[in-house]
Amino acid sequence: MVQKFLSYFIPVSIKKFNSEISKSLEVTWNNGELVLDSKNTNYSYGSLQRILRKGLKYIGFERIKGFENILVLGVAGGSVIKTLVDEVKFSGKITGVEIDPKVVEIANHYFGLNKIANCKIVVDDAFEFVLKTKEKYDLIIIDVFQDTTMPNFLFEDFFINRINFLLNINGFILFNTMVINKNDEARNQSYKTKFDKNYSLRMYPKVETHNELFTIKKLS
Repeated sequence: MVQKFLSYFIPVSIKKFNSEISKSLEVTWNNGELVLDSKNTNYSYGSLQRILRKGLKYIGFERIKGFENILVLGVAGGSVIKTLVDEVKFSGKITGVEIDPKVVEIANHYFGLNKIANCKIVVDDAFEFVLKTKEKYDLIIIDVFQDTTMPNFLFEDFFINRINFLLNINGFILFNTMVINKNDEARNQSYKTKFDKNYSLRMYPKVETHNELFTIKKLS
């Protein structure tokens, strides 16, 4: 494919979309792979897939293969779900929550997300979903952005406590954050203090320049 070949030298735009929630979205060939971008950042595949793949490696592919139930908050094009299925070989249940129906439409059409048999996509707000769900999870992946902005609720006690309640003992939280300025750094440092001795928290700074990953294991 000519477009794919050219993308190794310069990004090749395939189609642009407007969304009430995500505003500007674009599917592009970049370095030989199809990616989904918002106006100012990568939403799926490309650098974001590399970031979350690193996080999954920190937890351990073999450990994840033994999990039964995974929750993904913030699906976008579904790159972390593809990594779980294609690379980790996870065969358990995956629930993906995405607030923007346009993004889900793009993910299905361009990235084949709807062809993953063990994945169910729910169009809902992440905050609302975690309040309603009755299930417990072995891994909760939090990757919620609106372009380069992270909603405040992700760092508030009520949401953190609810996520912790939904997590099984010996389960993990993988939280992808964006750190652009000093306020973001202070916010992440404050987030670290929210977890007591019942949790093992590790922070991985400077993942793809502006991203900081947290892995949090529930010990008891």
